[in-house]
Amino acid sequence: MLGGGPGGYEAALVARRLGADVTVVERQGLGGAAVLTDVVPSKTLIATAEWLTIAERAPELGIRTGGEAPAVDLEAVNARVLALAAAQSADIRARLEREGVELVAGTGRLDGPSRVVVAPEGGAREVTLEADTVLVATGATPRTLPTAQPDGERILTWTQLYRLDALPERLIVVGSGVTGAEFAGAYQALGSDVVLVSSRDRVLPGEDEDAAELLEGVFRGRGMTVMSRSRAQSAERTADGVAVTLADGRVIEGSHVLIAVGAVPSTRGIGLEEAGVALSESGHVQVDRVSRTTARGVYAAGDCTGVLPLASVAAMQGRLAMSHALGDAVAPLRLGTVAANIFTAPEIATVGYSERRLQEQGSRYVTTTLPLARNPRAKMLGMRDGFVKLFAHPEAGVVLGGVVVAPRASELVFPITLAVAHRLTVDDVADSFTVYPSLSGSIAEGARVLHARDRERVV
Repeated sequence: MLGGGPGGYEAALVARRLGADVTVVERQGLGGAAVLTDVVPSKTLIATAEWLTIAERAPELGIRTGGEAPAVDLEAVNARVLALAAAQSADIRARLEREGVELVAGTGRLDGPSRVVVAPEGGAREVTLEADTVLVATGATPRTLPTAQPDGERILTWTQLYRLDALPERLIVVGSGVTGAEFAGAYQALGSDVVLVSSRDRVLPGEDEDAAELLEGVFRGRGMTVMSRSRAQSAERTADGVAVTLADGRVIEGSHVLIAVGAVPSTRGIGLEEAGVALSESGHVQVDRVSRTTARGVYAAGDCTGVLPLASVAAMQGRLAMSHALGDAVAPLRLGTVAANIFTAPEIATVGYSERRLQEQGSRYVTTTLPLARNPRAKMLGMRDGFVKLFAHPEAGVVLGGVVVAPRASELVFPITLAVAHRLTVDDVADSFTVYPSLSGSIAEGARVLHARDRERVV
């Protein structure tokens, strides 16, 4: 396994269970970027910010807070973030060691399709590993701009935010995709003045339009400055902060700037093309639905493939790769059943077909949207922003997809995920009991609205 992130370590566990001798080569630490600098740290930081968002609802619930806003000790927050990431990495290491996986710390490269050369940490002599099967799971790194080079102090990538010991007074976030939106929302909740620079018409341009519109409204309502149709051209240090120049000549000044404009696959210079592994123009490894590359015996998983930049997908790709390579039963990857979540406040969870895709391919469908504010449990908790949206086949009633916008939408979307994965109908969902009162009750209510006799909107 070339890489010890979710794709690599999950593949290693499957391969061991199937009787293979397994070696994982990792230079950063077990868990890779997902655990050490990306998913685990960012979601831990966001979880801290979530408490402050919840505290905003205290007065309307009858709770007196004394009039003073909670104080954020960012140095302590980041220390906890990094400690949790390190602990998770240590847990993964311990699990792999218990299973008999050999771990090699260093930077690996392919020397043909069946050989990996490792440059160990500390400059020791290179080690050559022979293999019947190689899995490439090298991940990706933050994309930067030539005119906005990160310095780790004022101009930052998302991997560098955890070095800050004080809350940015005015944080400029360049990029309104998932990463940009998540950090913009988190730092605004923590107390920073946030400016979100978006080159598109709205935040989260690739997501459900209703969900993105709602979130942008929430951002603006909480005091965030959202600059739509504004492309950042450069960022540079000033005497006491940063200046971001936009393509139209406007200059935004702040204390810090976060560059969140995507990621670049870590695939160059590690012998992939020389070994016969085809890369796309963007540098991603080309794989099929069981994670095979164009080189015999070489598989790939995770962000280096560009399939879907999700830890859950990386892990599934790794498991599929080893099951296929070692002769176990395997079903090809089904991207249509992947649930994804954006950890903003409120969260946005999606699964199955999106409304945009249904429209683009000319599919007929029925849909319903139930505002969260109508849910009795949401009223009790002081939740107003959010909704549940379902898509179904107009005749068969099969659930095609769904969107949940709500606090902890990542948990609420699971019933819809089950429905999509197992081709359940809206009647199957509607006939299942839900707790009263509960947020999940809105999912069953939405399914009841789409019952065959009551469908009104066929698109």
